[in-house]
Amino acid sequence: MSDNPRDPSRPAEPGTAHEREKLVAERRAKLKALRENGFAYQNDFERQHLAADLVEKHGNAERDTLDLNAVMVKVSGRLMLKRTMGKVTFANIQDMSGQIQIFVADNAPGREVHEAFKHYDIGDIIGVAGVLFKTRTGELTIRVRELRLLAKALRPLPEKFHGLADHELRYRQRYLDLIVNEQTRLVFVQRSRAIQAMREFLLERGYLEVETPMMQPIPGGAAARPFVTHHNALDMDLYLRIAPELYLKRLVVGGFEKVFEINRNFRNEGISNKHNPEFTMLELYAAHTSYEYMMVTIPRLLAHAARAALGTTKFTYRGCEIDLEQPYQRLTIVQAIKRFHPGIGDALLNDRAALIAKLNELGIAYRKEDGLGGLQLTLFENTVEEKLIQPTFVLDYPTEVSPLARRNDKNPEITERFELYIAGREIANGFSELNDPDDQAARFREQVKLKEGGHEEAMHYDADYIRALEYGMPPASGAGIGIDRLLMLFTDSPSIRDVILFPLLRPEHE
Repeated sequence: MSDNPRDPSRPAEPGTAHEREKLVAERRAKLKALRENGFAYQNDFERQHLAADLVEKHGNAERDTLDLNAVMVKVSGRLMLKRTMGKVTFANIQDMSGQIQIFVADNAPGREVHEAFKHYDIGDIIGVAGVLFKTRTGELTIRVRELRLLAKALRPLPEKFHGLADHELRYRQRYLDLIVNEQTRLVFVQRSRAIQAMREFLLERGYLEVETPMMQPIPGGAAARPFVTHHNALDMDLYLRIAPELYLKRLVVGGFEKVFEINRNFRNEGISNKHNPEFTMLELYAAHTSYEYMMVTIPRLLAHAARAALGTTKFTYRGCEIDLEQPYQRLTIVQAIKRFHPGIGDALLNDRAALIAKLNELGIAYRKEDGLGGLQLTLFENTVEEKLIQPTFVLDYPTEVSPLARRNDKNPEITERFELYIAGREIANGFSELNDPDDQAARFREQVKLKEGGHEEAMHYDADYIRALEYGMPPASGAGIGIDRLLMLFTDSPSIRDVILFPLLRPEHE
């Protein structure tokens, strides 16, 4: 703000509880006076303009043009910056679109109003009406004719609110993070635009958006440990949704041949920079297609979302240049292992004992009941996936770890399944759907055996889903895309918590 540098008298963020309490007490005294005069928390000011719209429309106008052609405006927002210089005060107010400068003087809106404004605090919500002009240095400013205090802020805004030490505070008090950090606001604007773009992409291609239950009698659609709740009226346990897949495929059986859902899922698992117990997925299904269709559709979908959020399909994540429009590489799990571990050949990968010895040598934990395919996948996940920087489809997942995917016609030990990796992490999972009810029932039974053996993430047997398949499901393919992880890439965010407005945290008193 050229005519209004940062107010040197503005108090820094209080460093002790006593200082904070003192500042809050001072503001509460001001609020008490406002209440006594009947002017607290007014709600009759009607905003007509947003800051960014005014800057975009009039920011390049000449000073003389604005002086000769008065532009009346009416804006409201949070007071973010204020500096008084005798009979005039410059300030910045911030609304959902951005900031704009205002100019308050003794002659307009008047000495009494100006004097009251001098005692407003940073963080207060105000409304102003006035006329646009340009300052000597060319900054678009509102010459205030009317000024109202709309809501008193009782807590002071911090002077600084970023950096490693503040990350948990930013997640816990996201409202404060959004007020003072422009980059945070941009992240969630980009998130909204990306989700909207993906929705529009699918709707334009004939998909139907649907909603499926969040509370389910049988958790299904993924290998994950669910959250359990209880319905009192029915006296039954229910599970929070770990995936909508089995319900969406019931709809494909019913004749909704192209469906999608942007859904919240809940998995009772650990928390990391890539995992939050509550997260957002896009799942889509298309009848009369195979996983080849999904491997063509998903790159187009992601590129469309990137253009909407970023204006480009190229971005940098953690120092790596990513291009979503280049051809996506395709590798089988075995090919990926051999590419990044030239010393590991087919002989070792196809010898269960040798593969176990290699995992032990590398200090990699594995499930003793896993077959060859499961052990290969464990080696891949622990040593290869983080090296897949450019978009890469990894194919031929073992049948033993893909209980809902269609077997490969030439090799029944693998499935027509892919996972998409970008910047070393899984972004999407998809496959040709298993529509053989007898094969699916057998796979469910294998999952039940695993669960009985102590595998907490194994699936339940879903008899109603088998019944649905027995009515006949057309050949189909489906995919799930992790919205949160995708937005981490788009916004160069190191943690999933940076792209979730209210991530799960331990109780504050702990």
